[in-house]
Amino acid sequence: MHTDAERCVRAVQSKDARFDGWFYTAVLTTRIYCRPSCPVVPPKPENMSFYPSAAACQQAGFRACKRCRPDSSPGSPEWNQRADLVARAMRLIADGVVDRDGVPGLATRLGYSTRQVERQLLAELGAGPLALARAQRAQTARLLIETTPLPMAEIAFAAGFSSIRTFNDTVREVFALAPGELRDRAPKAAQKVPAPGALSLRLPFRAPLNPDNLFGHLIATAVPGVEEWRDGAYRRTLRLPYGHGVVALTPTPDHIACRLSLTDMRDLTIAISRCRRMLDLDADPVAVDAQLSADPLLAPLVAKAPGRRVPRTVDEAEFAVRAVLGQQVSTAAARTHAARLVGAHGEPIDDPEGGLTHLFPAPEALAALDPEALALPRSRRTTLTTLVRHLADGSLRLGVESGWEEARARLTELPGFGPWTVEVIAMRALGDPDAFLPTDLGIRRAAQELGLPHTPAALTARSADWRPWRAYAVQYLWATDVHPINSIPA
Repeated sequence: MHTDAERCVRAVQSKDARFDGWFYTAVLTTRIYCRPSCPVVPPKPENMSFYPSAAACQQAGFRACKRCRPDSSPGSPEWNQRADLVARAMRLIADGVVDRDGVPGLATRLGYSTRQVERQLLAELGAGPLALARAQRAQTARLLIETTPLPMAEIAFAAGFSSIRTFNDTVREVFALAPGELRDRAPKAAQKVPAPGALSLRLPFRAPLNPDNLFGHLIATAVPGVEEWRDGAYRRTLRLPYGHGVVALTPTPDHIACRLSLTDMRDLTIAISRCRRMLDLDADPVAVDAQLSADPLLAPLVAKAPGRRVPRTVDEAEFAVRAVLGQQVSTAAARTHAARLVGAHGEPIDDPEGGLTHLFPAPEALAALDPEALALPRSRRTTLTTLVRHLADGSLRLGVESGWEEARARLTELPGFGPWTVEVIAMRALGDPDAFLPTDLGIRRAAQELGLPHTPAALTARSADWRPWRAYAVQYLWATDVHPINSIPA
């Protein structure tokens, strides 16, 4: 969007928050960059320049605005609606791959050369992978400085910096303030930490957001010991690169309140990224709802409860296992099967608040399980053991870097993987916004009640008008049923 100067100017002059994260406005006279909704008086159009990323602004010598804090805007929805090289690279950078494995590690995960990755990112975003990762480190550092009393040295390494000097120089360059000055400007109440390793923060999103199906789905399918609903918050355990964590997520009208307890603060960036991805917080609900509302039969559903998101996952392999356990059984039965796996093979953890007991077992822990110990039909035992074997040995990779069509093809080759299982994994684990479930019983029943075609082939043909947002159409169709996944418990 940043190449359409006229459209960008209109968004800035109207202070339209819908475009936060789509592009950034650099002001040539003050050398600062802002989000489109910045509350200050808009500059003259001839003094505006537009960039696709905060990193590109920083590369061009602009510093972040102290009023609108552009680094804290929602992420661009582009990276969640595409599966090309740039989109997959951006998802991996958000997942902290560059900080852990460097640019060569990023390129290896993508299956391209380092030069190809750098060239593509520079061409589309105006910044290479190192600059993009640096901008993310600066954002994480500001968050820790302003919301925790941690010593600056701990913050530097938790944010991913290799040295305290680099941390100090980057913060000064990006925010035009020293780390200590950033902390002095922050509200003192925000710096209270409830427990060692705990952190409270706000996850922004583009309005509107309807939390009913989003949190309702996560709560209704929660695996005991791994997930729970307590005191108005969805809580779950997280398996992270340097340790583990527990997150509590609470919906509020203008943000998602997030409380994280981490065994290693270096996991902060990736924990935030995975929570945002699970709650689909970088979606553009206005674009989605506009497309779906063009269908007169879907329009009343959208108008009744706009802003539905696709409930996703923090661990793609975990969700694939749970999808197999949920084949042709009720939600309650799927939870029971998953709870048995967790009890037998999950990694025990200590929850500071009690209630959660385990991490969901990794594929490596499940690869050696005895099929006879599974209370499943023989064919589904074969499906599950084959899946975890392929996940454990790396012959099947499900992650933010996965190409959606390639992953579908690999899953289809496995025994017991029909269209429903493949598409539900594509929708909720891989994040394909156009995944569709025409064979799902709930979808077919909703389609029939609305007057839509209800046979899989006819419904698929009709759904062509909903592309590329068919995964969101699924959420609106599911919501017509009276089911626990569609509401948050009182």
